[in-house]
Amino acid sequence: MADAKVGNKKQLQNRKKSAVKAARQAERRHVVNMRRSKAMKEAVKDTNKLVIAKKMTEAVKMLSTSYAAIDKASKRGVISANKAARMKSALAKAVGKK
Repeated sequence: MADAKVGNKKQLQNRKKSAVKAARQAERRHVVNMRRSKAMKEAVKDTNKLVIAKKMTEAVKMLSTSYAAIDKASKRGVISANKAARMKSALAKAVGKK
């Protein structure tokens, strides 16, 4: 019952119209937020892979892409501003060390 789709008419039969709409909105937002989160994580992973491979010129170029993905996720509320700052700091430190 908990994993039933929002569009299931039988489950939504006794819900208010506003609750049904809110559930639809939440589902759409969840998909968008997961897409943003995944893009951010992939950018960070790619940057870290380049650092480990000691490809610093590519890592520096990828750093700006990672920063953009992190900032966008933070701006949209997917992650907190403080987490974004920590992630950016860790990336900069990793790229600068090698």
